[in-house]
Amino acid sequence: MTSLLFKALIGALMVILMSVLAKTKNYYIAGLVPLFPTFALIAHTIVGLEKGQNELKVTALFGIFSVVPYLGYLISVYFFANKVTLWANLSISTLVWVILAFILILVWQRVMI
Repeated sequence: MTSLLFKALIGALMVILMSVLAKTKNYYIAGLVPLFPTFALIAHTIVGLEKGQNELKVTALFGIFSVVPYLGYLISVYFFANKVTLWANLSISTLVWVILAFILILVWQRVMI
């Protein structure tokens, strides 16, 4: 229970930091905060402790490729920023992320496993 509370606290702190940064003259730095490896640290700790070092390496390699869906999301947000409403933009961009993540998982399972 303590571990779960700690993880929730980290997530809440990241959201607060993004909110504070978004209100400053350097608002764009709020886009860097989600890339801090908060959840990756948690995932890597769990995998490393429960599965071992070889599985940690595989998890890290998959994480490297997981940048592709995120990059697709960011390109979509940028492209649609002046073309559709904010909510339509974020919805479309999230769908792009989901599609690319699905493709990544399918390719990974066929190539790596």
